[in-house]
Amino acid sequence: MSVKRPSLNALRAFEATVRLSSMSAAADELLVTHGAVSRHIKSLEDMFAIPLLLRGARSVQATPEGARLAMELTSAFSLIASSVEQLRPGPLTLACSSTIMMSWLIPRIRGFHALHPEIELRFNMNYDRIDFVRDEISVALRISMIEPPKEVIIKEMIDEWIGPVCSPEYMQANEITTLAALERCTLLSTKTRPAGWKDWMGSSGQSCNLRASSSYEHFYLLIQAAACGLGVAMVPKILVLSDLRSGKLVAPFGFVRGPNKIVLWIAPHLRMRPDTKALVAWLTAELRKPGAQGEAIEVAAAVTRLNSLPAS
Repeated sequence: MSVKRPSLNALRAFEATVRLSSMSAAADELLVTHGAVSRHIKSLEDMFAIPLLLRGARSVQATPEGARLAMELTSAFSLIASSVEQLRPGPLTLACSSTIMMSWLIPRIRGFHALHPEIELRFNMNYDRIDFVRDEISVALRISMIEPPKEVIIKEMIDEWIGPVCSPEYMQANEITTLAALERCTLLSTKTRPAGWKDWMGSSGQSCNLRASSSYEHFYLLIQAAACGLGVAMVPKILVLSDLRSGKLVAPFGFVRGPNKIVLWIAPHLRMRPDTKALVAWLTAELRKPGAQGEAIEVAAAVTRLNSLPAS
């Protein structure tokens, strides 16, 4: 006797609805109408003779039975997509934050293209959680404070070194030669790293209680604000290497090893691809070059700028 099985389209419509908490959003993702999604889910509920969704005016919520089914379906569809990607992989894609892209990657990426002119490399500007299969991402450059996806391959790169930076003019005008001087300065931070100053004080063993009075949405805005003389910013060293070397920024107290590490997340289903291996090898070599951790940075340009400024 044949067993009646649910429609695959109906299962996809249900999984998308629960994942997105909306039939309309599921319809948009699947390129069908809202009515089609609704009919698919109703057919499943009729087949199983139990409600799978609690329908609200603006959203839907899965019942306990529906939530269990949706969770298993999400895993199953991800497995299917992963299997297909191994046979028909998309382009090599690196995910990183926009600040890493502008401050660290763009000045160096020509080196990767020179080594591997045959590889097409695409970018995904994302600094939070990702789905490697859905977002077609091969490798992600991340900070260890971000929770990684399940089953991802994690490769530790380097410790993240952090410290306060400002413009040479701001440093001279506020006579920033001791930690006590920071208490009369405008301290800057980002909304993505609100504990930055606290992390630095803890990592450097300082007992002072410094708090940021101004916060920016992204690190690249924070760094620009510091370069424009708006205050002292707490930043990871890797994001300001070029600005330190050019003299655009100075680090009055240097940098200390912070609580986080810089890591790579590697898509497990793409780890054996030659282009993925090439990207991981290149990133590893670049990140581990001298400068990004505790090494001294040449600041002769900054010293020259300071010496040329009129005395206050």
